[in-house]
Amino acid sequence: MLAIITYAAWWGFSLWALPVWYNSNMKMLITGGAGFIGSNFVHYTVTHKPTYDITVIDKLTYAGDTANLAGLPEDKVHFVHGDICDAELMDKLIADTDIVVHFAAESHNDNSLRNPWPFVETNVIGTYTILEAVRRHGKRLHHISTDEVFGDLELDDPNRFTETTPYNPSSPYSSTKASSDMLVRAWIRSFGIKATISNCSNNYGPRQHIEKFIPRQITNILSDIKPKLYGTGEQVRDWIHVDDHNAAVHLIIEKGTLGETYIIGADNDHVNNKAVIELICELMGKGKDWYDHVNDRPGHDMRYAMDSSKLRNELGWQPQYTDNQTGMRNGLLQTIEWYKANTDWWKAQKEAVEAAYAKQGQ
Repeated sequence: MLAIITYAAWWGFSLWALPVWYNSNMKMLITGGAGFIGSNFVHYTVTHKPTYDITVIDKLTYAGDTANLAGLPEDKVHFVHGDICDAELMDKLIADTDIVVHFAAESHNDNSLRNPWPFVETNVIGTYTILEAVRRHGKRLHHISTDEVFGDLELDDPNRFTETTPYNPSSPYSSTKASSDMLVRAWIRSFGIKATISNCSNNYGPRQHIEKFIPRQITNILSDIKPKLYGTGEQVRDWIHVDDHNAAVHLIIEKGTLGETYIIGADNDHVNNKAVIELICELMGKGKDWYDHVNDRPGHDMRYAMDSSKLRNELGWQPQYTDNQTGMRNGLLQTIEWYKANTDWWKAQKEAVEAAYAKQGQ
């Protein structure tokens, strides 16, 4: 069973009398490690980089769940329930680690339109809090960011986002992530902190909240509900499997140049959302047109496309969950199988998620 320390319990420990998971191995603090991408990063690290001793801090908002960390060895992974905006707590945690991998963020565009404040608080103030602790203690930081800081492209625009593309965020979510990126760059330049940044395209894979586009469609079919396509489905997201993202992050941590930014993308900018939903229907034994068109999302960006040439050429990264025909078949098959095998993980939430979407005509 995963060991858990709550905010209150943490203060009862001396840093010199912590359990066996603090040992001579490299120590890694993962913020937001109970969320979708973060928890998959924890699993990936335990499997592929077993020398790390890992501490996860997560506030456990709606998308964070300790169930995402089930089955991990408690002598290698320790969980702290806390808030990255808590300066005293973050100072203690960062003082006793070697590297911080910063995933924690409020990340749902639609939610940011309903209530922007949590996005400002976590994405901006939380990142500032981490940066100050990293600066005080001279620790290594890798900051996780998104392609949405660049805004979007027209559907017929052949260009892709690169490390030098100007920022043009279009929502409270993307603007607060852009702010966090700028803070990291300022702390690198002004204070010389040891940090790297990555901007990744849209992720999919196991443990993703079922309100998100791909798991919603998969769990709809598993619940005998037709998938829902927002608007025309022309939008392009350059989808990447979460394990490919996390493999890239480890490469950047190990081989990346300090102070640099790396774009992560799987060259899936030829696949629009309509093609994705039709492929899911096909892979799950339904007709390709077994889905409903519903209202489009407000402020729905049209096209994201990432140029990961720097990552591929300098660090030798290549995505594993991809194929020439669709770019996503292998990754979707793996993801579908995970949701089939883990109905207990998502089933209890399904009715409420669909009811919320129904109120919006989606």
